[in-house]
Amino acid sequence: MSSQVRPSPRGARLLLPVLLLAALLTAADVPYAAVLPAGARGLWGEGGQVARAGRSVVVGRHAAPGLLADLARRADLAGRRVSAVLGRPVRPLVVVPDSDAEAAGLAGTGRLDGLAAVADGGPAIVVPGSFARLTPTGRDVVLTHELTHVAAGTDRLPVWLYEGFADYVAYRDAGLPVRTAAAELAAEVRAGRLPSELPGPAAFAPTAADPGRLARAYQEAWLACRFLADRFGDGTLVRLYRDARVAGVDQALASVGLTAATLAARWREYVREQLA
Repeated sequence: MSSQVRPSPRGARLLLPVLLLAALLTAADVPYAAVLPAGARGLWGEGGQVARAGRSVVVGRHAAPGLLADLARRADLAGRRVSAVLGRPVRPLVVVPDSDAEAAGLAGTGRLDGLAAVADGGPAIVVPGSFARLTPTGRDVVLTHELTHVAAGTDRLPVWLYEGFADYVAYRDAGLPVRTAAAELAAEVRAGRLPSELPGPAAFAPTAADPGRLARAYQEAWLACRFLADRFGDGTLVRLYRDARVAGVDQALASVGLTAATLAARWREYVREQLA
């Protein structure tokens, strides 16, 4: 559903050149709505900007010069990374609102504290304040994560699976060490505190009582999917994900000889091996 701004590598510390097919297009160049995909029409009337690169389209209204073009290049790279895992073309559509409040309105939610982008079946929506604090690698990771949600879907799945799968795709080609990408969870493991179970919905809700819990939840979910890919391969992970959307996660796990309990046990050992 969303990508948060996390400490290294995803937050302020994290977290190929491609052919730019068109520079920024404004209403002065061509009718704004005429160049937009159907999912982005009507956002801001005729007052918007558009950038394209490869298969990607990025739309905004008052973006800083060059931002949309840079995002279009990054979205195209992210789309190709998603395509490499899912095995089919991805055509990214990214919306850049003027403010975090406008992003929340477009996403249909009250607040997006700590999030850098959101997506759930429609365009990926950038949260401009948080997104601006990411490093280039962090921006690539966040865009790939959100485009995975759009391309793969999330319905009928436990949150650990769809967030973990999106992070698996996002980190697969990012070149980051596991202990860097899972810094918060690694600190817990080194202190002798292994997670006891796969993260449920409550673990993905920010809480003042444990501000690091959200980061660890994403990291735990990521390592669950990374374990499945390491053990069975990318293709089996993708098939398991698709089967889980149709028949439920228990039946999908059974197809690779696992139950929820055996997955949790092997995942905990994998977390220990990777992060201790």
